[in-house]
Amino acid sequence: MQHPLHLFRYCPKCGSMRFVENDFKSKRCEDCGFVYYFNPLAATVAIITNGRGEMLVATRSKEPAKGTFDLPGGFCDSYETAEEGVAREVLEETGLKVTGTRYLFTIPNVYRYSGMELHTMDMFFKCSVEECDATAADDDVADLQWIKIEELDSSKFGLRSISESVGRFKEMYKNNTL
Repeated sequence: MQHPLHLFRYCPKCGSMRFVENDFKSKRCEDCGFVYYFNPLAATVAIITNGRGEMLVATRSKEPAKGTFDLPGGFCDSYETAEEGVAREVLEETGLKVTGTRYLFTIPNVYRYSGMELHTMDMFFKCSVEECDATAADDDVADLQWIKIEELDSSKFGLRSISESVGRFKEMYKNNTL
């Protein structure tokens, strides 16, 4: 897999074409000296469960992985904490108001968008919400459903990090390590 830095030809500070490889994760401008580091984008994912041992599962309405299972979440905005970002994404995609978040784990991922592979750092949170049954699919979600945690099939989740997270969460749930 080629690093996405090869797509950047001009210095974002001065516009020079003398924007050269500095090392594997950065480019340096030979004219103004600016060094650009290509770091992963921050993304958050919500794991929402109810009192019946079910997880809230979304169906993707857009590419990539359109029509596959997903979990609520998305990219963090500038000046937003991961907790604020996951709460905003849950509200946008499900209509549910997050009342609490607990960090679980992180999985690096590659997200194909607009013909480019974006490296992401997907942060997973166990989210509490005000009212579990008042969901409304919106934004880039086609459908929402509650599925028994034991019956979740990680192969039906189209994005690699989400699929892996479902497997991890099921193990944590089974072993009572939440």
